Amino acid sequence: MKTKVVASAAGALAERVKDGMTIAVGGFGLSGIPTNLIRALRDSGASDLTIVSNNMGVDGKGLGLVLENKQVSRVLASYVGENKLFAEQFLDGSLEVEFVPQGTLAERLRAGGAGIPAFYTPTGVGTPVAEGKEVQVFDGVTAILERGITADIALVRAYQADRAGNLTYRLTARNFNPLIAAAGRFTLAEAESVVDDYLAPDSVMTPGIYVQAVVAVEDSVKHIEQRTTRGERNAADVD
Repeated sequence: MKTKVVASAAGALAERVKDGMTIAVGGFGLSGIPTNLIRALRDSGASDLTIVSNNMGVDGKGLGLVLENKQVSRVLASYVGENKLFAEQFLDGSLEVEFVPQGTLAERLRAGGAGIPAFYTPTGVGTPVAEGKEVQVFDGVTAILERGITADIALVRAYQADRAGNLTYRLTARNFNPLIAAAGRFTLAEAESVVDDYLAPDSVMTPGIYVQAVVAVEDSVKHIEQRTTRGERNAADVD
C-alpha cells in the first residue's frame, strides 16, 4: 500500500502553506478540531490567511492561536461568539469577516468539494447576507446565489485513518470535518489512530481520494469549551 502518512504536521505544512492562502479547518467549537495541525499552522508563521471554519475557537485554544499570532486577515464563519480577541480584531478593522448561515456554510463547502461552482438558497433573503448577491425566484420562492467554497489547504481531525488516507470520525467530532476534507485542494488529516491495514469499506466516512496526507496525533489532549457539571446529591434526596 502506498502510504500517505507523513512524519509530522509541522513538516507537512512547512512544504505547503504560503502567505495569502485560504485554509479550511474542521471542527465545531472545540469538538473535532485538528489541534495539532492548528499549532503547526501557527508555528509556520504564514500570514494574511483566509480561514474558513464554523467558528474561530476560543481565546488561547483552537484557531484562537492563529488569531493571537495575527496571521489571519479574513474569516468565513457562522459562529464566533466565544472569542473575545476575534471581536477586538473585527471591531478595530484588522480582521475582515463574512458571516455565513451555518447550513449555507455547510452547503458551500459540500458544493466546493463536489465541483459545483454555485447554488441558490432562500436562506438569508431580506437580510444583510443577501447584499450584493444575485437573486432569482423559483416557484414563487426568492433565493440568492451562493458560491461554492474550495480551499488551498484543508485541515481535519479523524478518529481513525489508514495509510491510503481513508478516514473515520467519532460521534459529534465528525461535524464539519468530512465537508472540509472534500473542499481542500490539499487535505491534511490528523488521526488519533493510524492503522496498517485498510479501514473496513462500510466504516469509511471520507474516502482517501480526498486526502493527500495523514499524520498521527502528537498531543491527544481534547479541550472542552464549556464544562457543565451537576452537584452531588445525597441518595436520600433522590426520589
